[in-house]
Amino acid sequence: MNILIMGPAGAGKGTMSDLILKEYEIPHISTGDMLRENVKQGTDLGNEAKSYMEAGKLVPDDVINAMVEERLQQPDCQKGYLLDGFPRTLVQAEAFNKIAEKIGKPVESVIALEVDFEVLKDRITGRRICSDCGAIFHIRNHAPKVEGVCDECGGTLTQRKDDTVEQLTVRMEEYENNTKPVIDFFEKLGVVKHINASRDKKEVFAEIKETLSAFE
Repeated sequence: MNILIMGPAGAGKGTMSDLILKEYEIPHISTGDMLRENVKQGTDLGNEAKSYMEAGKLVPDDVINAMVEERLQQPDCQKGYLLDGFPRTLVQAEAFNKIAEKIGKPVESVIALEVDFEVLKDRITGRRICSDCGAIFHIRNHAPKVEGVCDECGGTLTQRKDDTVEQLTVRMEEYENNTKPVIDFFEKLGVVKHINASRDKKEVFAEIKETLSAFE
């Protein structure tokens, strides 16, 4: 099954992605991770991307698209893929859709996670991250046993500088301006499933599983 997962910051994309991967054994493809890996391995595309990054420029869409095309043709994508964080713009969506069709891996389902702003605000401002192991907690929904101390490794829990209402507002504006048109594009293709992600994660994942059962 070929899946895109989309949603604003704090919608639970990471949590739902982990659950989808465990259930369906398909690779989780993040364009950020893919970009870093290409640069690390010194591939032609990685070196091209590195030249833009070192010049302080954004990596062009055609380079990212080429990386995605190459990645989706690797053996572990035989059963499908879960693409996270891409496409981010309408231009990327149109290009990616052509690529996916060309290589015989068209998008079958776009999981669009939707959360009320007030819920997002609570999730974001209450989030605490371990500075050592990266474990994530929440001061109300998933509080550590000892305040400020990670249950996993004993490291210090901190709040990210951009986990504020002000930054969330900026991110939501960017999401509305850039990502909503992407969802609208796939909506016209009839592959979008809107999921109310304000609920408990078990309820959210149950609905995602029901949606994806059609492609098993």
